[in-house]
Amino acid sequence: IKRQMEAFKGGFNTVFSLSHVKMFTPQEFRLLLCGEMSPDWSREDLLEYTEPKFGYTRDSPGFLNLVEVLLEMSGPERKNFLQFATGCSSLPPGGLANLNPRLTVVRKEGEGGDSCLPSVNTCVHYLKLPEYSSKRVLRERLLQSTQEKGFHLN
Repeated sequence: IKRQMEAFKGGFNTVFSLSHVKMFTPQEFRLLLCGEMSPDWSREDLLEYTEPKFGYTRDSPGFLNLVEVLLEMSGPERKNFLQFATGCSSLPPGGLANLNPRLTVVRKEGEGGDSCLPSVNTCVHYLKLPEYSSKRVLRERLLQSTQEKGFHLN
């Protein structure tokens, strides 16, 4: 493994001088490389850095319910949501403010009502969210969707 580690160090050093690594604590360096491992956001973050479009506004009940559901999520649920919506289970350093592209929430039209699941386009961080009858149903369907594995056309 020594040869592989030397190759890694050499490659890393061409991008970021190893002499500069010493200025970071191990925790800061991990954050720099891996981003936020335990996603954290506030109501203000969600309202400022999430873009409701095409059927939702910042005042729409469905969008506001989503904000509340995201705030109430546990750490593992947040990681699953991010994996579902963006394809990555962590946020970049700086959190939602530095997520690029921004998380966009659009209203998913169609039949199915409360039984319809949210869907996503992860490449552009695009969440297609039906208008559910309650916050409870929204939470159930969103958590169900984040547990699904595989590829489905939507």
